[in-house]
Amino acid sequence: MALLQAHFARTGLQLDGTCVGLSSYGLQWRQTAALLEDLTAEEADTLGALMPLLRARAGQALITEGDVGDWMLLLLGGTVDVTKRSESGQVSRLAVIKQGAAVGEMSMLDAAPRYATCTAIEDVQAGVLPRAVIARLIQDHPAIGAKLLVKLTQLLAQRLRNTSTQLVKLLQQHRSHE
Repeated sequence: MALLQAHFARTGLQLDGTCVGLSSYGLQWRQTAALLEDLTAEEADTLGALMPLLRARAGQALITEGDVGDWMLLLLGGTVDVTKRSESGQVSRLAVIKQGAAVGEMSMLDAAPRYATCTAIEDVQAGVLPRAVIARLIQDHPAIGAKLLVKLTQLLAQRLRNTSTQLVKLLQQHRSHE
C-alpha cells in the first residue's frame, strides 16, 4: 500500500482512508456500478474496507497514458474525461464517465502501460482496487473475489464488443468513401 500512496503523492492526488460503507455510495449503487451489481451490501462493504479512497480536484489526471499501474478505479462521484493521444500528438476523447464506471482494469490485470488518460472534469472520489486486493479477496472472501472476476471479465468482453462495433462502422464508412 505504501507504493500506491507514494505513486498518488507524486501525481498530486490524495488517498483519504478507505471506501468504508461502499454500499452507501449513491442511492442506487447496484444499478450504477456494474462491477458491484452482483454483490450484496455486506459484500460491497467488505470490498470497500479494502479499497483506498482517492480524491481528485477538477483538472487532475487520475490515470496517465503510458504509466504502469496494477490498480483500477471505481468512480464513486464526479465525472472523468477519458482521452487518447495519437502518434501525431492529437488528443481524442474516448468517453466521459460518471459515477459507477470502472477504469484502468486492463492495466490492473496485465500490468501493461495505461492505454488512455483519465482526467477529472469535476471533483472526483474513486475507490482504488489494486490487484493485491483482488488476490486477498480470493483468499479470504472467495465468493466476493469470484464475483468481481466474473464482472471484470464481462466488462472487458463488453468493451471489446463495443470497440469491434466501432471498428466495423469505421471500415464501412471508409469503404463507402472509396
